[in-house]
Amino acid sequence: MNPRILALTAFGLGLAIQAFADTYSDLAEQGYRWVAVNGPYACTSEKEAKRILEHHTDATEIQVMQAIECYYLIPGTIVQVIKEDPVSGWSEIQVGDAPGYLWTYTVFLSKHPVRDTFGTIEMPAGRGLLPKTERQPDQFSFEDNSVRTQLNENP
Repeated sequence: MNPRILALTAFGLGLAIQAFADTYSDLAEQGYRWVAVNGPYACTSEKEAKRILEHHTDATEIQVMQAIECYYLIPGTIVQVIKEDPVSGWSEIQVGDAPGYLWTYTVFLSKHPVRDTFGTIEMPAGRGLLPKTERQPDQFSFEDNSVRTQLNENP
């Protein structure tokens, strides 16, 4: 094989790999993560997430799944981190097909792409996730004092 063609092929392949790496690191900087575990580890409250992790038995798993308090995380699923508490190790996340926000242990999420069961790497657009700048604030966010004042005012 011609050494020039081989060198050009290697150079092009290197550029393609770098482009993908830049895309994934940009997504990680925007708060996107890929799930690295398989199990009912995303719960509607931090309390339920702690419960399933501290007392993980088949009975507990069935109980929280029947009460729709926890959702299964599947490796390779892309999620968006809404809040992260590095001290406690918990993250509040948005999963494209789950209603509301869920809590999970931060170590279950990877900043590096994880391939799903089909061998592909999920992207945010395919899961209905929006960048933080495009997300609408919650209608009754009690983080905002003006909303709290409006709700408590007498007519």
